[in-house]
Amino acid sequence: MLLLRVLLPLFLVLASTARAVEPEIHTFSIVAFDPATGELGVAVESKYFGVGSVVPWAKAGVGAVATQARGKVSFGVDGLRLMEAGSTPREALDKLLATDPHAAERQVAFIDAQGRTAAHTGTECFAFAGHHEGKNYSVQGNLLAGEKVLTDMAAAYETAQKQEGTELADWLLAALTAGQAAGGDKRGQQSAALLVVLANGGPGGDNDRYMDLRVEDNPAPIEELIRLRKLHAEFYGPPRR
Repeated sequence: MLLLRVLLPLFLVLASTARAVEPEIHTFSIVAFDPATGELGVAVESKYFGVGSVVPWAKAGVGAVATQARGKVSFGVDGLRLMEAGSTPREALDKLLATDPHAAERQVAFIDAQGRTAAHTGTECFAFAGHHEGKNYSVQGNLLAGEKVLTDMAAAYETAQKQEGTELADWLLAALTAGQAAGGDKRGQQSAALLVVLANGGPGGDNDRYMDLRVEDNPAPIEELIRLRKLHAEFYGPPRR
């Protein structure tokens, strides 16, 4: 009994410490805004189980965030809160990074409901690491096969926007597909996620989660995500805009 009393506090401390470790999310992603519909979205793929529970964050009428590399989940919550309170993406991101002792290991991208972007790739992110900010979007990644992953993602996104009968979700998936075709995550594939928000765009019009799709563990997660996106269209149809 005495031994249990001694060891239990130590076990609780160790368990708490283990839970507090920030996830290493080496990945590629895109954040984007469609000014024609007001939709905001994030798409991501990684050799990491359940990437959709860490990287993508978005709120209709406010913005979207991708937090990765040494992923800090609070950047999603706090970034959206700061933008909703009036900060630009750059102001919000800089404020969070200024008090972060591990900023050099982070990769983060913000976009707001005006299409303004801000991205950060820390100097200690695993190569290849970088980001590219375009009109109403930003692509970023770390531990990539090379810079071509990002350039091809950007080109595919811009091309997809010109296709008739498509929407933000399709453009985001086109970017992911191009990134993977260019080599993607050096380690391979495992999970992917697609999040698109729109005011009253969720089922029944009661929330903003128009599309929240995740592939947690699959040898071809982007292809599976595309299949789920097609099913989503069949089940739910277009959102109320």
